[in-house]
Amino acid sequence: MRRYFHPETDDIRLPGVLFALSDATRIGIVVALSDGSERTAGDLGGDIAKSTMTHHLKILREAGVLRVRSEGTRCYNSLRLDDLEDRFPGLLKQVLSSAARDGYAMADTHR
Repeated sequence: MRRYFHPETDDIRLPGVLFALSDATRIGIVVALSDGSERTAGDLGGDIAKSTMTHHLKILREAGVLRVRSEGTRCYNSLRLDDLEDRFPGLLKQVLSSAARDGYAMADTHR
């Protein structure tokens, strides 16, 4: 089983989170996972190349925004909602609110 690096909650840093959230595709991923669901890269990717989606998921994971859970040959991605709220209260709520207002979704990769 593949193991992925996930920073401890106390090691999640604001610059890394803000960088991870600075891309339209990554905001779309966060919006897609904001309902608390787990999704695979394929579920999230749509017409995005697999290597590109893997890159975006890695940036989000290493920043502490996502958690990846392996099950067999599949990897399931979910938001670290509680960890981000503990570390930066209200940040993710504000990002999601702004993203909803601006109409971000996974299809919005060219903003």
